[in-house]
Amino acid sequence: MAICWNIRESCSTRREIGSENLTGADNQQERLDSKWITGFTDGEGCFHVSINRIKGMSLGWQVLPEFRIVQHEKDESVLYKIKNYFGFGNVKINRIDSHGTRKEFRVRGIENLKKLIEFFNKYPLNTSKVNDFKIFSEIIHLMNNKEHLTKQGLDKIAKLISKMNRKPHPKYLESSETTRQTS
Repeated sequence: MAICWNIRESCSTRREIGSENLTGADNQQERLDSKWITGFTDGEGCFHVSINRIKGMSLGWQVLPEFRIVQHEKDESVLYKIKNYFGFGNVKINRIDSHGTRKEFRVRGIENLKKLIEFFNKYPLNTSKVNDFKIFSEIIHLMNNKEHLTKQGLDKIAKLISKMNRKPHPKYLESSETTRQTS
């Protein structure tokens, strides 16, 4: 977040007096560019993959990858600008609590996630978030090859997920079926 704040602060101090060519933060956000989106994602974005129990699925589990950027509702306009930049995704309520309403720009679906991966390969992340991105990319590649539809592929994805973000331990790895089959 510090990176994005510094960008906003430095941009807001670079106004040319007596000129119509303002380069303030508000004007910058009207013209989002790839580097701005990369920096904002470094501070605010999240590459997330969950495995959810769904009885109707062939293995009984669904792999759900998604990309999210969450902001307080007072800043939701930037989420719509990012959505418009990419031409896909949704802006929805993320949560409501004592601090107010949080909104999120969320992208799901393999085809759109592959477009995001292309974007971040072309305009690389600069923080430790790049590690989560690499794992996320590998999971999308496995899913694109339909490996998530096999027990072996699902196990591999679950192990990759456990290396992402705050190192979650997917419920899938703790399920009785998985424990029996790997013992």
